[in-house]
Amino acid sequence: MRDVAKLAGRPARLKRGRFLAEGPQAVREALTLHRERTTAGGSAVVHEVFASETCLERLPELADLAEGTLLRLATDEVLAAMADTVNPQGIVAVCSFVDVSLDSVLDAGPRLIAVMCQVRDPGNAGTVLRAADAAGADAVVLTGSSVDIYNPKAVRSTAGSLFHLPVVLGADVEELVAQCRDRGIGVLAADGYGTVNLDTLQDENAARRLGNESVVSDYALESPTAWLFGNEAQGLSDAELALADHRVAVPVYGAAESLNLGTAATVCLYASARSQQGVKAGKA
Repeated sequence: MRDVAKLAGRPARLKRGRFLAEGPQAVREALTLHRERTTAGGSAVVHEVFASETCLERLPELADLAEGTLLRLATDEVLAAMADTVNPQGIVAVCSFVDVSLDSVLDAGPRLIAVMCQVRDPGNAGTVLRAADAAGADAVVLTGSSVDIYNPKAVRSTAGSLFHLPVVLGADVEELVAQCRDRGIGVLAADGYGTVNLDTLQDENAARRLGNESVVSDYALESPTAWLFGNEAQGLSDAELALADHRVAVPVYGAAESLNLGTAATVCLYASARSQQGVKAGKA
């Protein structure tokens, strides 16, 4: 039990290459990925599952999914000692790290990538990853100066999305941008002071979808794109902004000074996703 509880801390996670997924949703997605990988002859994702009788009675499908892993019953008190939350949800899984290499992501021909540069808050990182998953992004990349995505709060904030799409950790943003350009992937920086308006890019994309090929824009939003999102307080640094093809602003129509990181990332990713889906529909 102590070894499991230690995984709430980064040193133990790095030493063992494992982390905790807490709650039915996260554990369900971890077990689903585990079954997919092991069925295909891949390595295990989930090693141990600790659950209360109450949880398994309420959600018997979790016991079925856990077949082939080490499933142990635990009291609420034991689960509380293992879990990072004040009110544990009755189930905890010990999982292997699931991040992948940058080369494997780029070699797969991605069309939409979310890049977090110096994002320090685990809740924000998890929210951006979840938004990327919902928008159908092909991958999420975190730079070396960003938060550990295996932080328990970050894992919870992803609501299981950590197990849905490739995640790259510790990337060098300059190397990433260079490799994106080599592969024809555009790079956009989400910047409240950007000179390119996101609404305008979407309007221009819509006009092209309707057959108006004469529309010329700063950037074709339907193109393969990597979005750069910056630190919660300072945003992207000048050096990071300089790497982008364009600095794109999400217009604010009300009195708010700006959007928070999670909201801005969601709006930007969905703008690209909608434009790219429009291209797919036009080809169908």
